[in-house]
Amino acid sequence: MILLPAYSPDLNPDEFLNHDVKQNAVGRRRAKSREDMMANVRGYLRSTQRQPHIVQRYFHAPSVRYAMM
Repeated sequence: MILLPAYSPDLNPDEFLNHDVKQNAVGRRRAKSREDMMANVRGYLRSTQRQPHIVQRYFHAPSVRYAMM
């Protein structure tokens, strides 16, 4: 069992996904509306879902290797 601090984004693999989405889905295409932004995010997540090697990279950072066990 691994005990984590109450707030520790650097130890949370989800934060690596959030960063990836912000950089590649939201940051690269300027959305003209909320619906446009949601379409960009959904499209990026669907694309990422079909590429397991990208998802596996979220767990390669030294701070989140504990989650690979």
